[in-house]
Amino acid sequence: MSPTKALLCGYYGMGNAGDEALLLSLLQMLPESVVPIVLSGDPQTTKKQYGVASCHRKSSFAILRALQQSDFFIWGGGSLMQDSTSLASPLYYAGLMALAQQRGLKTIAWAQGIGPLNKSITRWLTKQVLLGCDAVSVRDTASAELLTSWQIESVIAPDPVWALESETPPELPDTDKPIVAVILRSHPLLTAARLKTLVQAVQDFQAQSNSFILLIPFQPAQDNAIAAQIALQLEQDFKIMSITNPKQLKGLFKNVKMAIGMRLHSLIMAAAAECSCFALSYDPKVTQLMSELNLPGYELANLPQAPQIISSAWLEHYSQGQASQQISIQSLIDRALIHQQLLKKVMIDTQ
Repeated sequence: MSPTKALLCGYYGMGNAGDEALLLSLLQMLPESVVPIVLSGDPQTTKKQYGVASCHRKSSFAILRALQQSDFFIWGGGSLMQDSTSLASPLYYAGLMALAQQRGLKTIAWAQGIGPLNKSITRWLTKQVLLGCDAVSVRDTASAELLTSWQIESVIAPDPVWALESETPPELPDTDKPIVAVILRSHPLLTAARLKTLVQAVQDFQAQSNSFILLIPFQPAQDNAIAAQIALQLEQDFKIMSITNPKQLKGLFKNVKMAIGMRLHSLIMAAAAECSCFALSYDPKVTQLMSELNLPGYELANLPQAPQIISSAWLEHYSQGQASQQISIQSLIDRALIHQQLLKKVMIDTQ
């Protein structure tokens, strides 16, 4: 009897640490009897890093062959169906899901964050392919409420990266000072003026806290330039650190006292490690996490213009530590495993 195979589809092999963490979380949660095939922007690296079969996400021939070999098709986590950047992303993911359904594969939309969907065509496409899924799990209440309005049943649970296993990275910053991680990303809301304000705030905060600033590019192709720009303004006690292993990246935050983050998974990883977090939101998914975890932070669109206001807010939270986060981190980690239970129910219990 041939093994059960699942084709995993997401923003994989694109150098984004958050999406790689989602992939590794999915691989960690897949039933042991299921053999994964991963669609990736860099199949060789995906094969080498995770020890799985992989094919290029833009190769029509490879995708069709992988679909022919597979029993299941899984959207593997994250905000895949959104049109805030372009139409290309939702068209790509909806097209593959529809193709898998047409070919008779069981399909799962797993740990999704649906939206923003600003255009009627993307709303219609998303609804149609989700209606055809055998199971759907989402990671936030806004997505669950949208699907309820479409009369689509879904399971809601925290982002699976909460439950990702962590490892100690091979290299840590060589310092006796408290470490503060800064994770920024390129985005239209992070204008040159706002970035300049944030850089000045980091300088002021470091001077008053006597901390070591750790700059972490989650997607180096996009984030390295911003990290370098901040580093130029810091005279000492800083380091730019890129870690490609998601487990090690998550483990790094166990050595961090406070994280100032734009990227959603930087905040999730830091909070899971019981590190204090201060959010800079550029997207509704980050704003929702701020609300759910009672995290302090700013909407980038409303960032104060005075660096001193920002650094004062950081210093206040820095001195408070975890006291302001009135939520059980262990509960989030435990409930994230609901995504694993859904996989088991669809892929094992129904066979």
